[in-house]
Amino acid sequence: MQVKKYSGELVPFNGDALRHSLSRSGANSDQVNEVYNSVVGEIYDGISTRELYQLAFDTLKTVRNSFAARYSLKKALRDLGPEGFYFEKYISHLLRSIGYESTTGQTVQGHAVSHELDVVAYKDGKLMTAECKFRNDIDAKISVTTPMYYLSRFKDISGIDYDFFGKKLQFQEGWLITNAYFTSDSIDFATYYGINLLSWDYPKENSIKRRVDKAVFYPVTCLTTLSDLEEQQLLKNQLILVKDLVNNPDKLDILGLNKERKEKVLKEASELLDYKVEEEY
Repeated sequence: MQVKKYSGELVPFNGDALRHSLSRSGANSDQVNEVYNSVVGEIYDGISTRELYQLAFDTLKTVRNSFAARYSLKKALRDLGPEGFYFEKYISHLLRSIGYESTTGQTVQGHAVSHELDVVAYKDGKLMTAECKFRNDIDAKISVTTPMYYLSRFKDISGIDYDFFGKKLQFQEGWLITNAYFTSDSIDFATYYGINLLSWDYPKENSIKRRVDKAVFYPVTCLTTLSDLEEQQLLKNQLILVKDLVNNPDKLDILGLNKERKEKVLKEASELLDYKVEEEY
């Protein structure tokens, strides 16, 4: 059985990978087996990865909305688009969850030219800046030219005092962060020149997907009980995180939902936050 990737490449169907991803949705072993058998019974030779994902998502949703929500994390990050604005906000929130002070959309003057910085953050005496590379494509990869370009930008702002977070500080760390993937060359280049990388699956032990699961830091775009339009309305009102809705349910009132729908959304949101994904990947 062959599966067609977004690029058009045909690869063998990997049942173990599908079962593994289903198990991380929060479903128990019996539910995983039920969903897996249902999905396998409907796939066909040459099915696209997009169709396969949708089939698994729809089947999980019939079991429990929050299972489908957690399963959809990768897509939910892409839904923070179509530009990178909300992804930058999301990363800033993620950094705050691990003790950073952070801000977005800053412009600084370098030695040669001015630079727009996606995220600026501070922790333990170190000032860092992150450039966020948001991608809409499922299999998008960040090539080596990106860290090469970023290195020159970071050099231009190094060794200069800037006013951030009530202090005079110099940038000590540079990060490239993406919801997509890095090529092996981009990883090698960044490692050699001391650029920190964070992507969907890198570094393996502390990737975005691991950080999000560990901190239950799911974006509102995960929620299956909201329409795309409703999710965008929340984002426009700076409501980025599911936990913000659970902690402040009245914030949902901007959507004008009736009582039944509001309760349904909050139920899914609470279940999404309550489940801890196992550390085994």
